[in-house]
Amino acid sequence: MFDTLTESFRNTIGKIRFSDDNKALSRACDELKKSLLNADVHHKVVKNLVASVEIKTKQLGIGKENLLKVLNNELTDLLTVTGNQGFVFASKPPTVVLMSGLQGSGKTTTTGKLAYFLKEQKKKKVMVVAADLQRLAAVEQLRQITTQVGVELVADENMKAEEIVKLALARADKELYDVVLIDTAGRLAIDDELMSELSRIKEIAAPDEIFYVADSMTGQDAIKTAITFKEKIGISGVILSKFDGDSKGGVALGLAEQVGVPLRFIGNGEKMADLEQFIPERIVSRLMGAGDIASLAERTAAAIDPKEAKRVTQKIKKGTFSFNDFLEQLESMKKLGSMKSLMGMIPGMGGMAKQLGEMDMDNSSEIRTIKSMISSMTKKEREDPSLLTNSRKRRIALGAGLGQVEVNRAIKQFDSAAKMAKQLSGKNGMKQMQDMMKQMQGGGGFGQMGRR
Repeated sequence: MFDTLTESFRNTIGKIRFSDDNKALSRACDELKKSLLNADVHHKVVKNLVASVEIKTKQLGIGKENLLKVLNNELTDLLTVTGNQGFVFASKPPTVVLMSGLQGSGKTTTTGKLAYFLKEQKKKKVMVVAADLQRLAAVEQLRQITTQVGVELVADENMKAEEIVKLALARADKELYDVVLIDTAGRLAIDDELMSELSRIKEIAAPDEIFYVADSMTGQDAIKTAITFKEKIGISGVILSKFDGDSKGGVALGLAEQVGVPLRFIGNGEKMADLEQFIPERIVSRLMGAGDIASLAERTAAAIDPKEAKRVTQKIKKGTFSFNDFLEQLESMKKLGSMKSLMGMIPGMGGMAKQLGEMDMDNSSEIRTIKSMISSMTKKEREDPSLLTNSRKRRIALGAGLGQVEVNRAIKQFDSAAKMAKQLSGKNGMKQMQDMMKQMQGGGGFGQMGRR
């Protein structure tokens, strides 16, 4: 997610070789300044950050470890402003959230992603309200998204936005919903009509939170519009959408300080699961190359049923893992989001995210091949791969529209994966896994650089 920034910090720290040298520290700070400016961090934010890093490193004593420590603390302070972090529920449900933003910012899609996050990770009963009646097909888009996510939608194109909100809130109280997300209208630019409508809906809804959805690809303009919305309507947080399309990523660093409200979430992919809480300590950990195990654990726990995981583990140990089990695990993995966003959370694996691109569990050629192959199998063949004789493989290949060589290769890969999983689940499995992770990480985050 922060490829450019992380690589910049890595290069800056990696070039420094000093223990007590003011010139070396000055060079390091110059490198840091250039990197941050190139990453589209606001120049005033860069100036203050670099100056503070230099002063405090001198106070602690010039050295690589102290520079890393100061940089870590300063980045955390920069990203932390007064207000809620992530999603905070009201003391009395439902928690009402007003979603605001300009047209084209990704507001409606982000509303769907937030609904998915609350339903899957927080296990809440969520209602979405279609109060954007200005844009053609906005209600239909939201209808498709909520159907996909599996949450309730309140919509009526023949009613006024204010009427729909009143109706939805009354129903939410009666039917005991935990969260109500109100998708409001946007415009191509900020105007009086837009702000008047938002003010009226705000008065009716009395929201607990007002989130402004900003398109991260607009760079510093995203910050300017967020400030205007704060002044006009009073936002309590910002969600950065389309962050996966922003190759620089620097807008996220200065946003909270410049706008004066916390950055709450970041949209980092096209899937509904690709919405991440912006928790300063966790983000800094990723920026410094140390990953974000806490967020990864939360997302994994939400996607994987503990009982199902135990059942699969037992099957793996017995060597009875089937193609049906494999398909079920693929469905669970889809809930985790894009592979790229997941890799960025694993310590030392951020660099691999670039190589993976937008690989996912639906569209990679290998996954499509395996799905086609399994669809052509009988129930018995799916449960017991040992039944797959050459004649059966030929029939499966024909039914799947594949060559027998492709089928043989896919089955061989499945067998190899099953054997490795069985081996790793044995007595020495944990140690083998740890050894593999160490090799992939190359020793960990930036703190290990001087020790190689």
